[in-house]
Amino acid sequence: MMEVYTKVIGNSHSPEWEERLRGFQIDYIEMDGWNAQKSRLLAIGTSGKSYAMAFERGHKLTDGDIIFFSPESNCASVVRLKLGDVLVIDLSSLERRSHTEAMALAIELGHAIGNQHWAALLRGNSLLVPLAVDRKVMLSVLRTYNFEGLEFSFRPGSELIPYLTPTEIRTLFGSTSPTNNSHNSHRHRSHIHTIEDYV
Repeated sequence: MMEVYTKVIGNSHSPEWEERLRGFQIDYIEMDGWNAQKSRLLAIGTSGKSYAMAFERGHKLTDGDIIFFSPESNCASVVRLKLGDVLVIDLSSLERRSHTEAMALAIELGHAIGNQHWAALLRGNSLLVPLAVDRKVMLSVLRTYNFEGLEFSFRPGSELIPYLTPTEIRTLFGSTSPTNNSHNSHRHRSHIHTIEDYV
């Protein structure tokens, strides 16, 4: 019978685990954000090994989660999410406005983001919003509110990972839906199935 992995040991992005994994042979289990939300699944690592996973209901895997760690064999198995782009909204211009104007614009921006049910994370003077729909659609939605003075840009999620904590990574990339990744996730889904088919 296939071994079933039921818990996350740690996260490779944390300083502690970065050090512990140094020199280890890593088998990366690649998947998109949608499949990472499933509590029961089977995925294939880059080595070709199959991983049956069964977590508590509601558990979501995040980029860097470690499900296997063996100092004896110098091996570990780590989840690697295929991360989408992130909309970066530069809020630094708010510092040059009056307190009243800045508060009003911030509340209006929060309302616009929340009204679309988009995840968001405040990091310094930037609001990070994972790509939820097509880029043009997201920008079109924001432009209808005429947020004068705010600058918008897109950055690959992988570029932001080194600057985020595991909790922040989960906030940004842990609620991805099939629509969000429909342009790049088909290849990964073909290797991910429900665990009931195998155990």
